[in-house]
Amino acid sequence: MLTVERHEKILRLLLEKQTVSIQELLDETGSSESTIRRDLTELEQQKKLKRIHGGATRLQKKLEEPTLAEKTVKNIQEKKAIAERAAAFVEEGDCIFLDAGTTTLEMIPFLKNKKVAVVTNGLMNIGLLADLEIETHVVGGEVKAGTRAFVGRSAIQTLETFRFDKAFLGTNGVTKQDGCTTPDPQEAFIKEYAKLRSRQTYVVADHSKFGEVAFAKFAAIDEVTLITSSKVEEERDVRQMTNIEVVSL
Repeated sequence: MLTVERHEKILRLLLEKQTVSIQELLDETGSSESTIRRDLTELEQQKKLKRIHGGATRLQKKLEEPTLAEKTVKNIQEKKAIAERAAAFVEEGDCIFLDAGTTTLEMIPFLKNKKVAVVTNGLMNIGLLADLEIETHVVGGEVKAGTRAFVGRSAIQTLETFRFDKAFLGTNGVTKQDGCTTPDPQEAFIKEYAKLRSRQTYVVADHSKFGEVAFAKFAAIDEVTLITSSKVEEERDVRQMTNIEVVSL
């Protein structure tokens, strides 16, 4: 099979399945493992797919945003481990911003018994924070249906009144060149606003976010501390550009 034919077949399989393993590609093409790995490297360099451990996945479209329900069931154990590490940076007496997102949501149980004040734009965060009797302030504004995040003018006006020791933000994409990105400019604006009003900003990101680029940038990676897991293959490259905390899995 010619290189062009293999590349076309790989991309067709990704359109059908979203993610494919190297073994599936070996079976479909009859090629050697070294050939398939080389093909995946070339296609990733052409920004046609994203390599993952043991295979490849389709790149997320810039405006594509999974719903909260879809994100909740994805990489859940990894997110919990990242959330626990992130919560360890919260100290007694801190005033923190807690972003809307599945990994930041997982941080809340680890804040139990810590005397902190939390400002959040995450609708799903409110009930959990209240159950743990954590001092909670909510920004107003429009609630996005998919992500359950408060956005808009009212949210920005509320954020104007706060200053934070630490901000914890989720992200849809992380790359060295494009930084931290998210599909919705309104959510990106909230994240950037919180970052600018915080002494220190942490971005929590499971391995699937690395190599992805969404529509709206809210931070360069050298402006934040990344908290991720040992599943991230780009760890060494990223470490040269910013602070990174890696949770072993």
